[in-house]
Amino acid sequence: MKRLLTWLLLCSLSPLAQAFDLQQLSDQLARPDVIHGQFIQEKHLRALPQPLVSKGRFVLAKNQGLLWLLQTPLQQDYRITAKGIARRDGSTWQILPNKSAGAQQNRLFLAVLQGDSSGLQRDFELNLSGEPQQWRLTLTPRSALLKQVFNQINIDGGQLVQRIELLEAQGDSTVLLMRESTSTQPLSEAEQHDLAE
Repeated sequence: MKRLLTWLLLCSLSPLAQAFDLQQLSDQLARPDVIHGQFIQEKHLRALPQPLVSKGRFVLAKNQGLLWLLQTPLQQDYRITAKGIARRDGSTWQILPNKSAGAQQNRLFLAVLQGDSSGLQRDFELNLSGEPQQWRLTLTPRSALLKQVFNQINIDGGQLVQRIELLEAQGDSTVLLMRESTSTQPLSEAEQHDLAE
């Protein structure tokens, strides 16, 4: 009887032991060396009836950074690395000021895509639900400064991040849909050059 009770107790605890946690999510998102994909960004502004939509492609390289290549409604290339954010100006990259809310958002975005949960935990309360193939990570700001910018950030994914929703404090929101993401293609020579500058 004692053995049966022990077995039942272990069975009831086993789902807890198997729960998908932040470390597993970080490991999963950090696994690919390079991710290529398409994105659609919808900016929902309270003052406009329709969202502002932009489209493009992205390249994320582990330990190197992110190329964010906007294609419509205008063409503009951005590079986000640990050194900061740069915009392509002709054949060179111009470093942008690091003080803006947009810079904070881009650093946050890089941390999310790279699975840097320790970096995120400094600034946000993290709540993860789901399983490796279908999960949601909810970020709630800790600091008064971030609370002035965001109410909440929701990130959905499977093997890779698929959707990011930024709910801003003043009522606007941004939805990023990451499409056709693949981790099987290496960096091209041009991409290596852009990330190495």
